Amino acid sequence: MTAFEDAAAAVKTLTYNPNNDELLALYGLFKQATVGDNTTGNIAMFHSSSKPGMFELQAGAKWGAWTKNKGMSKEDAEAQYIALVESLKAKQ
Repeated sequence: MTAFEDAAAAVKTLTYNPNNDELLALYGLFKQATVGDNTTGNIAMFHSSSKPGMFELQAGAKWGAWTKNKGMSKEDAEAQYIALVESLKAKQ
């Protein structure tokens, strides 16, 4: 297992409950590390790969957390994800 895979597994066993900002940061960094830049947007009003609608608050927050990392390399996203997981583990 890589350090990133170890961190992704460790998140599932945290006894500390991350707050919403921490969860969104984890999500955004994970998606950036595994998928790369978020290329979804308002390409089509009802297309499944478009930006979430204004009433889809949770989906919109996750979309924003991922988009915030646009341009970050997968390696940098992995490193930041690992560092965030380590900081969360220290809060246990």
